Amino acid sequence: MSQNPPEMELQPADLFLNRELSLLEFNRRVLEQSKDETVPLLERLKFLCIASSNLDEFFEIRVAGLQQMVELNPNQRLPDGIMPQEMLGAISVRAHALVDEQYRVFNDVIVPELEKERVRFLRRSEWTQEQDSWLRKYFSDELLPVLSPMGLDPAHPFPRILNKSLNFIVSLSGKDAFGRNTAFAVVQAPRALPRLIQIPKDVAGTGPHDFVFLSSVIHAYVDDLFPGMEASGCYQFRVTRNSDLLVDEEEAEDLIAALEGELSQRQWGDTVRLEVAHNCPEQMSQYLMDVLQLTPADVYSVNGPVNLMRLMAIPDMVDRPDLKYPTFTPRIPKALAGGDIFSVVRERDVLLQHPYDSFMPVVEFLRQAARDPKVLAIKQTLYRTGAKSLVVDALIEAARAGKEVTVVIELRARFDEADNIDLAEKMQDVGAHVVYGVVGYKTHAKMCLVVRREETGLRHYAHLGTGNYHPRTARMYTDYGLFTADAAMCKDVHAVFLQLTSLGKVSKLKYLLQSPFTLSKGMHAKIEREAENAKKGKPASIIAKMNGLVEPEIIQSLYKASQAGVQIDLIVRGMCALRPGVKGLSENIRVRSIVGRFLEHQRVLYFQNGEEPEVYLSSADWMERNLFRRVEIAFPVLDKKIRERIIDQLQSYLADTAQSWFLHADGVYKRAEKPEGKGVQIKLLEESQS
Repeated sequence: MSQNPPEMELQPADLFLNRELSLLEFNRRVLEQSKDETVPLLERLKFLCIASSNLDEFFEIRVAGLQQMVELNPNQRLPDGIMPQEMLGAISVRAHALVDEQYRVFNDVIVPELEKERVRFLRRSEWTQEQDSWLRKYFSDELLPVLSPMGLDPAHPFPRILNKSLNFIVSLSGKDAFGRNTAFAVVQAPRALPRLIQIPKDVAGTGPHDFVFLSSVIHAYVDDLFPGMEASGCYQFRVTRNSDLLVDEEEAEDLIAALEGELSQRQWGDTVRLEVAHNCPEQMSQYLMDVLQLTPADVYSVNGPVNLMRLMAIPDMVDRPDLKYPTFTPRIPKALAGGDIFSVVRERDVLLQHPYDSFMPVVEFLRQAARDPKVLAIKQTLYRTGAKSLVVDALIEAARAGKEVTVVIELRARFDEADNIDLAEKMQDVGAHVVYGVVGYKTHAKMCLVVRREETGLRHYAHLGTGNYHPRTARMYTDYGLFTADAAMCKDVHAVFLQLTSLGKVSKLKYLLQSPFTLSKGMHAKIEREAENAKKGKPASIIAKMNGLVEPEIIQSLYKASQAGVQIDLIVRGMCALRPGVKGLSENIRVRSIVGRFLEHQRVLYFQNGEEPEVYLSSADWMERNLFRRVEIAFPVLDKKIRERIIDQLQSYLADTAQSWFLHADGVYKRAEKPEGKGVQIKLLEESQS
């Protein structure tokens, strides 16, 4: 690709925003939702939990990766030209500020407002005598038998600390049973223990929704763990570890065995972060830093539970519909309600927009295929499905019914590896053909193909999507799914499946763009076509919606298109390394992020293309990994009415002022202005099918 004009003399840092800091910016936007008074209170608590969970993964993967980079190649620079050591310092500053804000929101905003609604987290100083008695009995009956305190001395070294587990460092005074002085001990809380304990309403002084943190109960009765000694201090702490799996696929003879070996060690990776109670004495914090081999920059002092994600259980434990989003019931498109899906799709393409449209038609498509004697074969990619999946059940039913079932399972889907290994073994047990994708390339494409014998011969039916075949996340993530029987489109899908199973070269595809082969080239060609149209004075515009935009060459193409006069609107939920609004570089580019009730997940690409607009749906973000290190697809929307509806939906995103954040050239997002009350919300699509 050609570079920026020499006269601009732009350095890498002028061209690209840092992706790690961009992720922290996204987390800040999620956290802001917990302060938004237009969001129901228990939903605001969920956003606070999500921000905490996102930050955990950020440290487990992103920060851990930077630390590894420093260890292995300290002179290697990041794409924006920054040294990884400098980036770790910048991350530390921003992450500390973000954590401080998380706990400020928890203590000063969420907790007081929950108390007004009689949902309380009781501190030890607030317990009534009756509550204290009930909790002491609970400690004796439910906690004491499973806790194993570990005094620290030369014969009892500091224990291995499980990734993200709840632990306590305890200072002791007095002599132990052997007459020795033991200064410190560690208490580890097993993950089987609940982190929130609800006090029964019949205990005197207890309200309808009173909770006590497990950490508070252990603090209160920690002396019982050390008979004859006194616990002069007890402070919770949590360690975050590197959770990326390192498997040499080229050398592994059995990928499942190699992954299982790595999974057993995931909880014990290198230490990355230490969270410790804000009142922990400096001497004890320093001791933890030393034994965990961390620096002060890696230590986060928190005023509250060390794992806010545990509060995600509260909305399910509190029966207060008035404090939650209204119940949402996905609809079934009329065309697919209670009929033969094959006959409908044979007549025309059908689009599903999740979560507004139910995912059940996809399950029913597979169920009908499993039970239809005319169906000969089913081919399916699976990336994330969940431990118990209706999709998997339908595939198993099909295999047992004698259908030729081929499943491409991506074993390396991060944090779903164990579930996918179990899924692969289940599918093999019923006689399905199971392949694990391509060595060195994750299979991230979302495809299903059904082969059916009909009067005119064999016919193919396909479902192509932007999101996973996961019924639960389909209720929370926005995604598109397209049913089609278009012969050429299905032929392309079949060719990709053949490539994944046989490892032969794929034939030239008519409609699909596939990474790592044609997707990047196709996107560049379409961006450059818009630039040429703009130079000729023709209308030229691009709207692209995705989860992440960091691939340098794509960003360069967008800059060139902007300089040519192309109007570009980018809707990027998370990481975005492009700098919008830079004079002479990206003045015609606007970037916004949508943060609302549902996780914005679909990838949609619109190119004005003169008088013949094109819309592609895709499984791929514009990131190096998606374009060059994964098997992905982008597929065109051929049906004019469906295409127009998707374009209308994109325009709704661009009109939103209630959930939008605009990216500025300095990498900071600012919330959209709300000119009329609560602002303009994204409208739902009309009924999917008439």
